[in-house]
Amino acid sequence: MAEKKEKKNAYKASDIIVLEGLDPVRKRPGMYIGTTGPDGIHHLIVEIFDNGRDEAMGGFADHVEIALLPNNRVRVVDNGRGVPVDKHKQTKVSALETIMTTLHAGGKFSGESYKISGGLHGVGASVVNALSIYTKAEVHRDGGKYVQEYSKGKKKSAVKKIEASKLTGTIITFEPDAEIFPEIEYNWEKLIRHMRQQAYLVKGLRISLIDARNYSGEIPGDKIFFLKDLRLEVPTESFYFEGGLVSLIKFYNASQKEIHKNIFYTEKEADGVFVEVALQYVDDISSRIVPFANNIYNSEGGTHITGFKTALTRTVNNYLNSSGRNGTKTTKDKKDKKDKDNFTGEDVLEGLTAVISVKLKEAQFEGQTKGKLGSPEARGAVEQVFGDALTAFLEENPDDAKSIVNKATLALKARKAAKAAKDSVLRKGALEGSNLPGKLADCQSKNPAESELFIVEGDSAGGTTKSGRDRRTQAVLPIRGKILNVERARLDKMLSSEQIKNIVIALGTAVGDTFDIENLRYHKVIIAADADVDGAHIRTLLLTLFYRYLKEIIERGYLYIAQPPLYKIERGKKVLAHVYTEEEKDAFLKKEKNDADKLVLQRYKGLGEMNADELWGTTMNPENRILKQVTIEDAQEADRIFDVLMGTDVASRKSFIQSNARLANLDI
Repeated sequence: MAEKKEKKNAYKASDIIVLEGLDPVRKRPGMYIGTTGPDGIHHLIVEIFDNGRDEAMGGFADHVEIALLPNNRVRVVDNGRGVPVDKHKQTKVSALETIMTTLHAGGKFSGESYKISGGLHGVGASVVNALSIYTKAEVHRDGGKYVQEYSKGKKKSAVKKIEASKLTGTIITFEPDAEIFPEIEYNWEKLIRHMRQQAYLVKGLRISLIDARNYSGEIPGDKIFFLKDLRLEVPTESFYFEGGLVSLIKFYNASQKEIHKNIFYTEKEADGVFVEVALQYVDDISSRIVPFANNIYNSEGGTHITGFKTALTRTVNNYLNSSGRNGTKTTKDKKDKKDKDNFTGEDVLEGLTAVISVKLKEAQFEGQTKGKLGSPEARGAVEQVFGDALTAFLEENPDDAKSIVNKATLALKARKAAKAAKDSVLRKGALEGSNLPGKLADCQSKNPAESELFIVEGDSAGGTTKSGRDRRTQAVLPIRGKILNVERARLDKMLSSEQIKNIVIALGTAVGDTFDIENLRYHKVIIAADADVDGAHIRTLLLTLFYRYLKEIIERGYLYIAQPPLYKIERGKKVLAHVYTEEEKDAFLKKEKNDADKLVLQRYKGLGEMNADELWGTTMNPENRILKQVTIEDAQEADRIFDVLMGTDVASRKSFIQSNARLANLDI
């Protein structure tokens, strides 16, 4: 007891560490930017960009430029008012220094300088500064150019006026700290997607992107405002859209067949919330609802989505009850009996592409990454503005209204048919595992956390996989050939496919409105297909199934793709190596160049070519196998690509293939 008491008393005031300035950010970066992985790196760029974009939203800027420079540096420029540089009365130093080196300092808190902004928490610039080994702020305002440099969030000198200037605006150049970020690599395509989206959301804003990472010449950044004026011979992109959300709807629906001609659009302020909504129905069974709050994409939705869905369902049903399914006015007692079936939210969402954008002074987000809007006033504002405008739209556009009602009616009928099909297929016994598919070789373990399901094509590969597996934790389900393309298949048609039905029953989650991720029987679902064109097609069909109908399995990180070897390299009867890529093969042959004429290379065309031991040792053994985890990095882009690749628009698919053919791995 005495020893324990002594240890307890050793806990003193000196043990309490007080982190000052921006030290908390460097100590726990994930709390501020979510992750120190690739998403965190891009989050830094977006935080600085958001400051310039907020200037544009306030009407003070019309151009923001993002340039990727050599040595991992990023330069972001806006032609707004410029960060104030006069002395801050509370901190007794320049306002610029205060903003760059102090958490929760910025013009977005007072409510005067920014009526609307995405930076509620006010941590953008200071967090980027804290997580950068080098930062430089250049401000043009009040007739001068002011500069201050920093490292790891600490100033290197005072703010200095270095020359006269007639410009206004802010330039922030930063280099992420390699001590914080294990890998610093910018995804050009990801930046393009995000900035294109932002340009749609702010009318009159031009956004320029410059990729000068590999530029070998001199970039005189100190002597020029926008680098685009240098006309460097490097990849560049520029976005500017007058049509705003209507243009964004057209972009999303470019490869779709429209159900009605006129795109619905409204914008209005209610209760201090500015609401913008654009929508159009297309000939599809999926819905795409893209929500924004203060131009920040809310991947998890929020109160504005709740208000939108409530108003949509109520308004379309009101129109149905007043006009009937044929779109003509009718009295209640003369209505066809079938008209008494009101639409559900599921019915009116089918085939819908919608963008909801709200702007409010004090936006409340759940988490620093702002994935979900929590402001209660947004729900009421969207419900009111959108409901009133959609009512008028349906009355003023009877042909469009009839098409929308017909689309929802088709969805209602399909929902009932799908329920009947699902009830007949997914019996309670099947969900509990007593009626598992006959071809499923289940594992012994009933613990999902350690259980794996290999989905393989063909009886040959299935037989080898069953023989080579670890029976305790690994299950195998062979499928026959290419499954149904479910991109445009309703649930009832999907469940009529024996192959898909077997997959759904084996997983145990059910599908549709009774899907329950907690019933998933395996926390690793592994697609194992041959390394050829047919195998790639089968993988794509299976990915379409999971993305459209079993998406939460992907979102939880439970879906994987097996990586079998491409080659077996032997000398005589001795297996020297299994290699998984052409690059690995070339490197191995280069290493063995003196004896290369004595090597035998076997190119595997399918899993069935391997014996059970080979398949276990190269593809199934958790100790040394390679698995690719399937993730959804950008839901809108993933949705669009599935439409292009698996939909009915042949022209869009042909264009995609032609544009990306050079990236294909050809098996000749």
